[in-house]
Order: sequence, then C-alpha cells, then structure tokens
Amino acid sequence: MRLLTLLAGARDGGAETFFVTLSGAFVRSGHDVHAIIRHNPPRAAALRDAGVRVTETAFGRWLDFQTGRAIDRAIAQLQPQAALSFMSRASAFMPRGPFPKVARLGGFYDLKYFRRCDHLACITEGIRRHVIDLGWPAGRASVIANFAEPDASPPADRAALGTPADAPVVFTPARLHQAKALDVLLKAVARLDGVYLWIAGSGPEETALKTLARELGVADRVVFLGWQAETGAYFRSCDVVAFPSRHEPFGTVTLEAWAYGKPLVVSDADGPAEFVTPEVDALMVPRDAIEPLAEALRRAIEDKDLAARLVAGATERHGRHFTREACVRSYVDLFERLSAA
Repeated sequence: MRLLTLLAGARDGGAETFFVTLSGAFVRSGHDVHAIIRHNPPRAAALRDAGVRVTETAFGRWLDFQTGRAIDRAIAQLQPQAALSFMSRASAFMPRGPFPKVARLGGFYDLKYFRRCDHLACITEGIRRHVIDLGWPAGRASVIANFAEPDASPPADRAALGTPADAPVVFTPARLHQAKALDVLLKAVARLDGVYLWIAGSGPEETALKTLARELGVADRVVFLGWQAETGAYFRSCDVVAFPSRHEPFGTVTLEAWAYGKPLVVSDADGPAEFVTPEVDALMVPRDAIEPLAEALRRAIEDKDLAARLVAGATERHGRHFTREACVRSYVDLFERLSAA
C-alpha cells in the first residue's frame, strides 16, 4: 500500500518519536511510505534510515502556501492509497483526494482541526469516547493502540552515568513537564536509600526539578539524561520503570517497559488505568501519592518473585496486543475498509 504520513509536531516528544517508529513499521511490512514533516533534520534522517521518503516543509499558519504545494507534489509522485496524520496541525493540512484520510489521535484535541479527515484512529477507548461526546460520529472513530518493541542497543554503561553497578535503578523517559509528576517521583526516590533515578527527557520543568533534587538531598542519585531519541540502553540497564503521570492519555512508556521485560510502576492516570492490570502486569498507585509510589518502587526492587510475576504477565499481554505486526495490520485493515466503503 502507498501511504502518505503527515506530522508537524515539536522538536522532540513521544508522539513525534512514534510517528517515526510507525512510518518505519509500515515500510518493514512492505508498504511504500512518503512522510511530510516540519523541518527537522534529525527526524528526517531517522525516517530515511527506516526507508521512508521524506519531504520537509513549514507547517505554518494561515499564510503558509508552501506546505500545501509540498503535499501536492508528494501526492503527484506517490499517488497514495491512504493518508495518515498525527496531531492537530498536520491534520488541518490533510489533503483532498480519492483516498482515505485518517488522523491518529493520541490526546484530547479540539475537533475543529480534523474537519478534513474521514476517520479518527484513537489510541485509547477513552479518547474515542471523548471525540464521540464532542459530536464526532461513532462509526468514524476506532481504537488502534500504539506498539513498542525492543531495539538492539546494549545496556547503558552505569559507570559512565555515575551509578554503582549494584545500585537499584529506577528509569523514567518523560517530558520534563508538570503533567508527568516527576516532582512526586523525586520525593518518592528520596525515601528509598541507595536507589538511583535516571530521567530521560527535556522540558520546561528542568531547572525546577534539578533544584528540587538538590533540596531533597538526592542530586547525587538522580541522573538527568536530557532528551534521548533512543532509550533502549537505559531500559536494559535499569531495574524498574516508573511512570507516575498526573495526566496521560496513553503512555507508550507502559508498552516499552513491557517490551524490555522490566517491572513497571504506574499512576492511575487515564491511559495506564485503561491498559494495566494491577498486580498482574504492573503496580498501580494513586496520582500525586508520594508514599504509595515509594512503597511500590520498594516492592518492585526488593521482591524478586513479584518482579518476575509482573514481567511474565506483561510479556504475555504485550505479545497478544501490542506488537508492531498487530498495530500495522490494524491500520492497513482500516485503510482497506475505508477504501471499500
């Protein structure tokens, strides 16, 4: 199938990373993909490395005529059989044409940006219910979850990160934003003697979080890794993955922890609460609850039998529902169904 994929997006971010992952997954499954993205040389290089044709353009505001022309040229070259956009700005530029036009929704967006789309592929049932409640026709919205799979990277070098080889390590890949509740995670780790915390991400709360780590007396046990396009090495080297968000529509970190075989501790934010089975494939704690989070991390670190049970449950769940093959097949089935309608 010939697919046109569209992304404006920020410089870094989880949805942006998954756009690259999914576009490459289509190619690995034998499809021809042309991605239209906002100017971002590292992202363009990653897409090309995955076998995706790439056009970089502005994705600007009202007087941006360049983007429309770039999309038209790509359509003339590719003759797409379907188009898939990510997030609001790219969806507002969805081209006209005799092919299915699908937007992938990973959050609770204003539907005015999706008027050119035939169908919304929501990554959770909660998001699907949200768009239907806003008036979107139920028959034009479906659920297709993300996927995650491990990369081939070796474990991160703990010594290079100032972390003792035998120290328990909690890892969280997250934007440094209030919604991710990293302040709560820092306070929980401060209650756990000898436990190290690795944080992979960038964002507006970086200075405040580093200040908090110093105030809590744990700065020597907290490693701020900055934005990392590839996080597999850190997943492999850690002992536990933490995901304590206050607000999380989905949370691909859940699937990544499962894919790498690591015990997972999550908050009861909307996304994780929809997918996780507490005490079976993860430990779940209330949002903004410091002591319960600390206790859950302690259990996952110290109780090896519990950790093994969680990993076994997560591996089984991931293999049944959240593989690359299952995700790509769901999108292709949707495109084919819309084409036949």
